[in-house]
Order: sequence, then structure tokens, then C-alpha cells
Amino acid sequence: MTKRYLVVYAKCKGSNFSGHAPDVPGCVSVGDTLDEMNTMMREALEFHLEGILEDGNTIPEPTTMSIDLKAEDFEDVDYFLVRQLEVTVPVRKQTGETVRAA
Repeated sequence: MTKRYLVVYAKCKGSNFSGHAPDVPGCVSVGDTLDEMNTMMREALEFHLEGILEDGNTIPEPTTMSIDLKAEDFEDVDYFLVRQLEVTVPVRKQTGETVRAA
């Protein structure tokens, strides 16, 4: 199964990209380029969601549709990119085993 989560990428001044998914607290990643950031964020989300499920918790639904940025958010950031990222969401079998859906 796949779901589309809103992700926020920040191009840090003089540095790389950082990213997070507002609906999945604690899930962050970094990358040197936007393409790498996209790949790393997808991997981070899929890994994080798998851990949530293995811990017996419910995977958060992607509900955030927009974010509000303030002037102070740009102090160390050149620009932000907000997009939907489709990720593979793991499922729990009736045996309790966690598997990645194809």
C-alpha cells in the first residue's frame, strides 16, 4: 500500500537540504541535492513508518495539506519546497509480522 505524505524541504544557506514530514513527528533526513533529498526522505519515511508499526503503534494518516512559514523560518534557509511524497507503507500480517507492501 502507498500513501502520500506532505514533506517540507529546506535549502539551508551555504549547505545541504534538510527535510521533514509534519504528519510523522521525528522523521527527518538530509541530502546534498534535491534528488538525493527526495530519495533520502522516502527511505526515512518508510523506515520510520515500519518502526512505528513494529512498536505496535498506528501509522499516522497523511492529513497535513499546507504549512505556514514565518519570516524567522528563513533566517538560515534560502528557500523551502513543499511537496507530496508517495511512500510504501508497511502492513502488519495477522501473525503480527510486519512486512513491506509491494
